[in-house]
Amino acid sequence: MRATPQSSDGFTLIELVAVIAILGVLAATALPKFVSIKSDAQNAAMNGVAGAVSSAFSTNFGAYIANSTKGAAISTTVAFSAAVGSVMNGGMPAGYSVSAGAATCGTAGNPNTITMYNTSVTSVSATATLICTG
Repeated sequence: MRATPQSSDGFTLIELVAVIAILGVLAATALPKFVSIKSDAQNAAMNGVAGAVSSAFSTNFGAYIANSTKGAAISTTVAFSAAVGSVMNGGMPAGYSVSAGAATCGTAGNPNTITMYNTSVTSVSATATLICTG
């Protein structure tokens, strides 16, 4: 009787080590990109809130100019937080705040810059535009 040669039905140890080494190199190069995604998401969320506040002031200005009973009057010297609270339905989103300070409104359409912050991440901020109704 003749002995049949053994068939190789698997991977050798060297092949497995090579695949693990390649996967390790790929993971090491991809990991820094995933870490920076968190800060990008925080910045995008902050810009979204600032855009919503700017949009609320623009909508309020248009409504007030068209019919003074429809929009909130933002004239004279007004605190930033009070102004945002008067034009945002539901108020400011949780976890965000506006800079301390006040806007001095003159003529209608006078823009003022507000700095907004993410309260959980102090390094994330954006600017919104407060538009006075006059």
